[in-house]
Parts: sequence; structure tokens; C-alpha cells
Amino acid sequence: MKKTLLSSLGLALLLPAGAAAQSAVDANTITPTQLRGTARFISMGGAFTSLGGDISSMTQNPAGLGIYRKSDVGLTFDVSIRNYKTDTDQGSYKENQTKAFFDNFGYVGVIGLNGAMNSLSWGVSYNRLNAFDRRFRGYNMPTETSLSNYIASYTQGVNSSEMLFDDDKNYNPFLDSSNDWLSILAYNSMIINNTGSNTEYAGLFQNGTIADALYDVRETGHTDEYNIDFAGNFNDVVFWGLGVGIIDMEYTRQTNYSESMSDAYIYYTPDKDKDPGYMTTGNAGFGLYNIKRTTGTGANIKFGLIVRPIEALRLGFAIHTPTWLHLTNQGYGEINGRFTEKGAQKPFETSEYTNDFNYDWRLNSPWRFMIGASTVIGSKAILSVDYERVAYSDMKMKYQQYGTWGNNFVEDKLGNEDIKSYYKAANIVRVGAEYRITPSFSVRAGYNYQTSNMRDAAANDRTEIYTAGTDPSYSFDKDTQNICLGLGYRYKGWYIDLAYQHTNIKSTFHAYTPFAGLKTPQADRSDSYNNIVISTGIRF
Repeated sequence: MKKTLLSSLGLALLLPAGAAAQSAVDANTITPTQLRGTARFISMGGAFTSLGGDISSMTQNPAGLGIYRKSDVGLTFDVSIRNYKTDTDQGSYKENQTKAFFDNFGYVGVIGLNGAMNSLSWGVSYNRLNAFDRRFRGYNMPTETSLSNYIASYTQGVNSSEMLFDDDKNYNPFLDSSNDWLSILAYNSMIINNTGSNTEYAGLFQNGTIADALYDVRETGHTDEYNIDFAGNFNDVVFWGLGVGIIDMEYTRQTNYSESMSDAYIYYTPDKDKDPGYMTTGNAGFGLYNIKRTTGTGANIKFGLIVRPIEALRLGFAIHTPTWLHLTNQGYGEINGRFTEKGAQKPFETSEYTNDFNYDWRLNSPWRFMIGASTVIGSKAILSVDYERVAYSDMKMKYQQYGTWGNNFVEDKLGNEDIKSYYKAANIVRVGAEYRITPSFSVRAGYNYQTSNMRDAAANDRTEIYTAGTDPSYSFDKDTQNICLGLGYRYKGWYIDLAYQHTNIKSTFHAYTPFAGLKTPQADRSDSYNNIVISTGIRF
């Protein structure tokens, strides 16, 4: 049942609980946003909660549109040079890629009014919020245990007859049982085996086993937002804004994980068509491949205020509701095994594939709260500071329940408990400055820092981490830093801005969760992005 193209996936299957539809890890993977937008916005670290007057205000504080005096149309391009470094005890592994993006396009219209409200502004924009493109690999030698032992540990108590295919009864354990899909896949590829009874299991790793692990991860995709915003200006003192964001996202993750070991506890048969086989000691190796594609759409609402109590000071506030996302996951997993008894020449090989999965789920992303203050020093300089809090622990998931009277979505209680167990709120600090050298030419600088949203117990391997489907791997981001510089030029109504952005993200990759006090294959990762961003537009 091997599938070579994800696009060949058919109609949604009525999947049992063992398919493990979605997890807290999935929710966290697709919800973060990056520092992206116009070149001026980026070069000042995104510290625009109280500044406004930029097309990127529509993704942050819609009240910023009220600052506009003239209409504006602009677009932004981005070239990103990306370096990925993975550090393990065996050394460092590096990957590089260069990507080009069309990041932003927007229009702001201004209507002058008579009365207390000086003007009414409205805007539409497209913004790329996140680019998931990332790849890395690593190697661990020796390991303390095996993925097969972890699978065996939580498969204890399941009758092995429920995990075997039965063509005579048209029984498919992936579809006709509620057992974990990774357990079924591992048992049929013989990387876990019965010991003593049909409900007891052992993995390949035993006392005296020497093993290594190799992993390779590829991620691609994006999150885009389309905004429709309205803003007003009361006497150049109070500016309000209200916006709706429409989200479109796509994320694909491909993982290859393999282990090889000597003196392993294996099932072996010289001739699988004739001999029943037996448990023995020998060499073992297996590879686990997974592909999962998540697509979805959603919507959010943004509200903001900017107050200018005196000419030189602006204070800003904005709140973003969760994005209410409708999501679909598609993919499959496979394991290929190779086992050789000590002294034997002929290997015993296995291969098994899951059914394709295709299921819908719902996610409410985190609430976002931000405040900011900025000052204009004379007519030459601007200094701006922002603080944002992102409530990751308040994310909520629902899964699709199939019933006689139709399908509906119900709360994923276990998944939501995991969200609160693994994640906490993240804090973002943004600082930006601009200095006007001449009436036409400006220089800018900014800094943007985001704390990790991981709880200490999860980040320090004191909590078992549950994933969905047959991919047990996951990454936890630590802190993220952005250092930004920029230039701006104005000539009458035309403008062009240039930004350089250096981003560094620290994280830890786990091939699977630590368990039973054992350290599992993992690596420290550092993603470094060097972006050149160009924006141009006309105010009229």
C-alpha cells in the first residue's frame, strides 16, 4: 500500500482513534509568526504598535492606519539566505538554502472628514506571516535505547492479533482497530516483537546492544494573511482601528529516521516463506519515513488604539483574537527493516506502510496582546518600544467525531491538557529607531527578541511528549533574536526602503520523547537567516 505522491490521497477515511489525529506539538508548530513585513517595519524591529503609518500596521495594530494623511500603495520583496546547523556529540552538520519571497502588498485609502473625526482610513493587504522552509540532519552514536523499545513500552497489554492483517476476514488493523498506528506499523515490520505472551513486547535494544541513529528533516510551507482594516482619527489625538485577518496556510514535514545496531534482540528466519522464525541475537537496522501535510484557512479580528497626548509622544495598544483555523492533515508512514542473525549470511527484510490518513481538525491559535510607546525627537529622530504577550497555553483543539447523524467537532481534552502541560506564554520585546539625515534620506535600526514558550519540565526532558500519527519526532524552540538595519529614501510621493535582517533561532530536536529515564537521540539546532528586504510604493 505504498504511496509515492501525497496528491494521490483520496477521500477522507473514517479513521479510528489509533490514527492519533492531532497533537499539541502540531498546534505549536503551525501557530508562531515571524518578523516579516515592509522593509521599514522590519528595519525598526517591528516596533510599530504606537507608530503606525505603515502598511504592516494592518498585521499588528490597525489603529496605525489612522496616522495616514495620504493614500498609500506598496509592495515588498525578500531574499533569504538560510543556514541550518545541528550540533551533536559526533560533530556539527550544516545545511544551506536561499529562498526568495513576495512578502507584502497593500493599499491604504484616506477620506478627509469634517468634525471631531478628522479622517477615515481603510486598507487591504497581503502579508506572509511565516515561511516554514527549514531542513536539518544529525547523527547520534551510541544511543542509550531504541525507538523500538519506546514503542514496545506503550504497546504493552495490546493483543498482537489485533495488529495483524487478516485477508480472509478483510481486517485492516489501521482502519478496523483503535490501536496506535505506530504500534501497528512497528509490529508488522518486526521492530517490536512478542515475548512470552501475545500482550507483551520487546524492542530491539537489549543489554550489550550498540546502536546509532541518523535523522533528516525537511519542512516547507507558509502562512499568509489577507487583511481588511478600518481606522479613524479623532482630532489627531486618538486613533482607533478594527481589522479582519483571513489566514491561508500550508505546512509539509518529511522525516527520515533510521537506526542500526549490533547484538540486538531480533526476529529472524532464513526463509520467511518456509520457516516460522525465532527470536535471537544479531544485527538490526530499520528506517522510518513519514510525510504529513497540513493545510487550512481561518480568520481573526484585531482591535487597536493609539493615543497622542502630546506632539512628541504616542502610546499604542492592540489585541488579536485567536485565529479560528479549519485544518486538514494528510500523509502516511512506512518502516523498512533488515535483520541478520549472528553468523548468518542472509538478511531477513521487512517492509510495511500505513494507510493514507486524511482528516479534519480545528485549532484556536493564541490570543495576542501588545502595548507600545514611541517618541518623536524634534523632526529628526523616532524611538519606539513594544511589548507583546502571546498566550500559547490557551490554544484549543477539536477533533472530528463521526456519528450516525453526521460529523461534528468536539473538544480534544487530552490534546488541550498537553498544550497546557508543554507550553506557556511567550514574551516579545521590540525596539526601533529612525534618524532622518536629510529630508529625503533616513537610517534605521531595530532589535526584536522572543522568549521560548516551553515550560521548563518539557524543555528539560522531564515530561513525556506525545505526537500524532507515526512521526514521534519534534522540536522545541528556545529564544529568537532579530537584529535589523535599514535605509529609506523619499522623493515627493515615491519611496523605497531597504532592510537587512539577521535572525537566529535556537532549538532542540528530539527523534522521540525521552522515557524511562533514558536519553533519546537529540540535537541542539541553530537556524540563522540573513534577509535582504526591499519595499517600494507611492503615497498620493
